Amino acid sequence: MTDWAGRSAAEIAAAVREKRVTPREVVAGHLARIERLGGRIGAFRKVRAEAALAEADEVASRAGLAELPLAGVPVAVKDNLAVRGESCRTGSAATPDAPAAEDHVTVARLRAAGAVVVGLTNVPELCVFATTEGPYGIARNPWDPSRTAGGSSGGSAAAVAAGLVPLALGNDGMGSLRIPAANCGLVTLKPGHGVVPAGIGNGDWFGMSENGPLATTVEDLRLVLAVLADTEFGRREDPGPRRIAVALRSPVAGVSVSRPYTDAVRRAAGALAGAGHRVRQAEPPYPLSIGVTALQHWTAGTAVDAEGLDRARLARRTRVHASVGRRFLRPVRGGAARDRLRARLTPFFTEYDVLLTPALARRSPQAGPWHERGWLRNVLANTAYSPFTPPWNLTGWPAMSVPVGALPSGAPCAVQLVGRPGAEPVLLEVAQELERLSPWQRTAPMADGR
Repeated sequence: MTDWAGRSAAEIAAAVREKRVTPREVVAGHLARIERLGGRIGAFRKVRAEAALAEADEVASRAGLAELPLAGVPVAVKDNLAVRGESCRTGSAATPDAPAAEDHVTVARLRAAGAVVVGLTNVPELCVFATTEGPYGIARNPWDPSRTAGGSSGGSAAAVAAGLVPLALGNDGMGSLRIPAANCGLVTLKPGHGVVPAGIGNGDWFGMSENGPLATTVEDLRLVLAVLADTEFGRREDPGPRRIAVALRSPVAGVSVSRPYTDAVRRAAGALAGAGHRVRQAEPPYPLSIGVTALQHWTAGTAVDAEGLDRARLARRTRVHASVGRRFLRPVRGGAARDRLRARLTPFFTEYDVLLTPALARRSPQAGPWHERGWLRNVLANTAYSPFTPPWNLTGWPAMSVPVGALPSGAPCAVQLVGRPGAEPVLLEVAQELERLSPWQRTAPMADGR
């Protein structure tokens, strides 16, 4: 029997549509891999084994099976998005355990396209931090289990990187897709505002948080984005050379960038220049206040999401984060700081089509009980390794993480691609070119050799 676990979503969907394999066979193979390997990395809060097999049979019985873009593809869903019949815990003991009556719109679109939800993935409490741990487990990087998978979509990234599912759904409010994707060797895109339905928490962190997929190939990413956005992200035959700015400086003053990440940017820049793109070193005009602005919005978003929850059941770091954020609610809701940032950065993106930066400043922290550690220690650890992602949530512009190169440990390294509003197709084109010029290993080499 062919083992479909570890195959791409495009391969699986094509085989199911052509009836070379049934959805049940595909899902059963992935469930077997989850049972065999899932405990090592802590990707899932809940695996829906029985329900997923029943849903696979339902997909097989659809009259329009041959037209489904994600026919029989197993997917994982971040545990802050509603899945019908399942509780949505958002990584917290303080959230209700009642089952959701309806799917979140993004989950509904995946299911309508033929995907099968096999489980709900672990997140840090209220999806606040860039490491994933809490009462439901610790999500580890399959490439280096001593390190966190990142956050807050850490469980989703770990599941895809380990080959437990070919696709996962997550979201990104300050880097929560791009950070774990960079750690785990995946490709992802945080869409610009309004491209994919949001509806995350209590107000999408003032419109900064966006839903998006985690995948192992740009083809799969493009495929699932089209489903989530209900629009095509087609490739142009000859897109022509792009104007690409290369920036190595951290947006946050005082945060240094380690050599593997600067080397990854130089490698990507060299490959793109060799392919004919106009590549030039140019730093965006980040304001000195951007670190403070990011902290204000980050904490204020948590203050809103924590409203109505039992504070005694929240971890101390979450309580402090929310308490700090309450004093910033009024200015953050006014949006003036974000408007000023967009106005400051817009001229840069009239001169350049794409900004290329490191995805992270250094490798991720050690995996461990970060939820039991102090608030300041968490904030400093997060800021030190991920200063490059928050600016693009503040602007609401699209940004990607793309694997390029490797760390000394052998775990993947990554770069970030950023574009102006509406540039999702451009970013996907550039990412596809990087994939062709500098291919990456799609999944981590787990102990079973696959």
